[in-house]
Amino acid sequence: MYGLLFAVMTIYLARAWLFGRARHARTDADGGSVFVNKAAMEMGYWFLRPFVSALSALHVSPNAVTIFSLVPAVLAGVAAAFGKFGLACALGTLSTLCDIVDGVLARATGVASDAGEVLDAAVDRYGEFALLAGIAVYYRTHWMVLVLTLAALLGSLMISQTTALAEAAGITLPRAGSMRRAERAIYLLATLGLTPVTRTVFASFPSHALHELPILFALLLIALATNISSVQRFAIIANARRTRGAVAALEPVSSVGEQLAPPAVVPTEVP
Repeated sequence: MYGLLFAVMTIYLARAWLFGRARHARTDADGGSVFVNKAAMEMGYWFLRPFVSALSALHVSPNAVTIFSLVPAVLAGVAAAFGKFGLACALGTLSTLCDIVDGVLARATGVASDAGEVLDAAVDRYGEFALLAGIAVYYRTHWMVLVLTLAALLGSLMISQTTALAEAAGITLPRAGSMRRAERAIYLLATLGLTPVTRTVFASFPSHALHELPILFALLLIALATNISSVQRFAIIANARRTRGAVAALEPVSSVGEQLAPPAVVPTEVP
């Protein structure tokens, strides 16, 4: 997995040096964040462009890609539950790439729809739950890490919940520091891939935490970032709705006052 990542980065850097950055409309509109910068997002979309073109030529529907992404996601959770973190990394990466491809494919073929977004959101939640649930099963005998994994799972779900609440109410939430779905996937998958390396390097050390330091770091980061951001987001939504309620409460008062005001006396001329 890291060999593939290094190869993609090398080719993309050469491409950027010769022809400039591979800009994408989605990255220009969305921008980067604290956890994943814009250049990394541009590289990802550039890497997936040939796959999107091939799927479009084969007339594969975006919904089919979305549903398929759930299969490797569930298998990644099973692999993680048995401690096969390298395999979980490979399967989870395949699922995440499919999750990115379906949206790009839908926009490229002009079939993007609200129903497709609902399906994509539902599959995302199930896929993310499968991976974190698998990690939780693996750490079931280590209660501190289990609590940390459950906190990361809770925070991930709350980020999605606050996003849905804000969109329904027409409220704009800050993107910085929220640890969104793609960012959480990158951190989890990258550290799942590194954990077998640290297991080998620190095999002679008795500390279990040292053996699996990368994934523990990712779980801690995700748990803290998502839950702190969720509390901040709930506060923003509550303040916005409170402000709207206060404004709406003032409007009937003025209208009632206008209705109760006595009619104006218009003087008339005496003929």
